[in-house]
Amino acid sequence: MSLSPSMRAPYGLEIIENCVTCPHREDRLFCNLPASGVQRLSMITSASSYPKGATLFVEGQAARGVFILCAGRVKLSTTSIDGRTLIVRISEPGEVLGLPATVTGKLYELTADVLEPAQANFIARADFLNFLREHGEVSLRVAQQLGETYHAAIAEMRSIGLSHSAGEKLARFVLDWCASHGDGNAEIRAKLTLTHEEIAQMIGASRETVTRLFAAFKKKQLLQVKGSTLIVLNKAGLESLTGS
Repeated sequence: MSLSPSMRAPYGLEIIENCVTCPHREDRLFCNLPASGVQRLSMITSASSYPKGATLFVEGQAARGVFILCAGRVKLSTTSIDGRTLIVRISEPGEVLGLPATVTGKLYELTADVLEPAQANFIARADFLNFLREHGEVSLRVAQQLGETYHAAIAEMRSIGLSHSAGEKLARFVLDWCASHGDGNAEIRAKLTLTHEEIAQMIGASRETVTRLFAAFKKKQLLQVKGSTLIVLNKAGLESLTGS
């Protein structure tokens, strides 16, 4: 890895070339390590930028290593034999992708597709496992993220499996999305760049159902959509649909 602090790259990203000088070290679980760990991490990491639509790894592929997501967002999905796709979650900067398969030596269990221009730094499996052996604190961080991934998967299954209707699922999705992606203002609003097809894949519904429900929610004055901005007009009304 180059030791220049950062550089302009395609897709409008500012690529962070050196983990040591990363401006996000203090607020990201995996990056906030002692100096010796970050220095070693910078030696085994390859920085790369990816356009929207690029694929980092594919479900069923032998695990080559992990990707540290530094910028952008990545969707993690699984596909059934008949071609139906379920988006398990949307990964945010700071996450380590491909972690379970890389640690266990099994196949990647999900497909990782870039949702928007992203920087995802790659660490080969052998280098990553040696890194874990050398730094006990890193192993603890890895265990923490594996635990968070597990709890997120359980929450996703509960939301999809125990919801009684597509309307309940969409209302829960809107509330959860605004809670984690909101801008912090009094008015509840968040940037929503997912398509109706992608939202459908997240809640286990059809695209047509999502489009119909959004229209119904707008008609009932529960929410508005202005471009890529989602605005919740009646939080209590949405919560009533979820049984909260």
